[in-house]
Amino acid sequence: MLRFRDYRPPKELRPLFIIHYSPLLLIIMIGPLTPVCRFRYGISFWEIPLPMLPTVVAGLLIFIGGAVFFMKWEIFWEKTYRGQLVTDGFFRYIRHPHYSSLLIIGVGLALFFYSLIALIISLLAFPIIAISVIDEEKKLIERYGDDYIEYMRKVRWRLMPGIF
Repeated sequence: MLRFRDYRPPKELRPLFIIHYSPLLLIIMIGPLTPVCRFRYGISFWEIPLPMLPTVVAGLLIFIGGAVFFMKWEIFWEKTYRGQLVTDGFFRYIRHPHYSSLLIIGVGLALFFYSLIALIISLLAFPIIAISVIDEEKKLIERYGDDYIEYMRKVRWRLMPGIF
């Protein structure tokens, strides 16, 4: 029986993981530079043009929500996945909760860092992940066939209910 911790993505999928996590890593590296540039060099053009305190607090709350979502998904996936099509838990509402949690974390961190560049990176991650998800669903249809097509009919949203 295949367990999640024993799963290793095929070599051809590894570049996709890098693409999916790269925006998050860039946000983590670039985001903290915004306050440094402001306080050390007086450069503030990297800042989000919104009031700082509410933006940072909202970013922290969004980040925490995304991190909790990610951890709950990880725990659910570890307990549930054995190579079969999973359609319960978070998968009742969206088809790709892992990617959704990464997007939420990215936006939260960008707002928390008060960084316009990090926010732009987090917004650019949306189409990158959306394109990957569409391609991944083709592979899921190949693997699970009509069961996945039926699941797609039941669960309309790929990443965010009401949006995509």
